[in-house]
Amino acid sequence: MTEKYLTVSFTVDATPDEAFEAINNVRGWWSAELEGSSAAIGDIFTYTYGDIHRSTQKVTELVPGQRVAWHVLEGYLNFTKDPAEWTGTDIIFDITPRGHQTEVRLTHVGLTPETECFDSCSRGWGYYAGEALPALIMSGAGAASEVGTVPA
Repeated sequence: MTEKYLTVSFTVDATPDEAFEAINNVRGWWSAELEGSSAAIGDIFTYTYGDIHRSTQKVTELVPGQRVAWHVLEGYLNFTKDPAEWTGTDIIFDITPRGHQTEVRLTHVGLTPETECFDSCSRGWGYYAGEALPALIMSGAGAASEVGTVPA
């Protein structure tokens, strides 16, 4: 079987550079409560959602208008048998111009349908990367202030 990693994609009426800038404004679409920085290669930041989810990412790639990549240094999920399912995975945003629009594709390399968190994580990424991030790109107002409203 070919592994299929968790993927979320969308197309917006924006330039690749606008999408790149919004992705790097992680506080604007994922959580305003991040610790650390995500502005440069080598930066490390931590996302925490109560005692449910904590993950520490290292920025590994920044190609303006094309790609953003993070490596998960440490992950914790309180709802999986292996709470470290995210540890060692990679979160990659590929940005592709499509005429006058831009496609953004998030791939969470390492999360497959066989991983326990796949369904829950698909819903979470579907909200943050599929709704809050495009809202930030299009209007400049993401939904990070609504943390805790992820659909169940």
